[in-house]
Amino acid sequence: MDFVDPARAFTLELVGGRGHYERVVRAAMEARRSVWIATANLKELMVEDHRAVPGRRRTARAGGGRYRSILEVFDELAGRGVELRILHAGPPSRAFRAAVKNSGRLGKALALRACPRVHFKAVIVDGAFVYVGSANWTGAGLGAKGSGRRNFELGFAGADDALLDRTQEMLDHIWRGAACRGCKLREICPAPLDGLPP
Repeated sequence: MDFVDPARAFTLELVGGRGHYERVVRAAMEARRSVWIATANLKELMVEDHRAVPGRRRTARAGGGRYRSILEVFDELAGRGVELRILHAGPPSRAFRAAVKNSGRLGKALALRACPRVHFKAVIVDGAFVYVGSANWTGAGLGAKGSGRRNFELGFAGADDALLDRTQEMLDHIWRGAACRGCKLREICPAPLDGLPP
């Protein structure tokens, strides 16, 4: 997909550092219909557990429940029928793969597709919120780490219809395998997307 859209005025928020967590991750956690993610690197990330009650353990992790895996949140979203898609380049982290494997419902509901050429980063929630920027779906990228451990990232977030449409179109184009034909990496690609069911 090659394009340059005409210049126009639009309103978006500029997001940096911990702002990625507050704006992008929280939007995904509150999804009602769908979460579509495009990322080069894919890792399990820990999120604040707002259900936690002081002195009462909510998760099996040491530390007593202040944090839990985003995959637990995705499992809950899957239970409510939220569509979950992640398009990624490299293999997910070992912790991510293990968590998905150990969750029966999420293992069935979370749709993962890999394309080694994916380098853009985007998060689309409910077809109404979009993030486009530099952050991969990792704790360091999305501001879930401490200030001395997170990456320096920058992006835009908001509800601009034209940006939503263009970003969804690009993600779906790759997701469906429409970019596979003529791809110069096809011979080394482990699973070309045009050979997968829609």
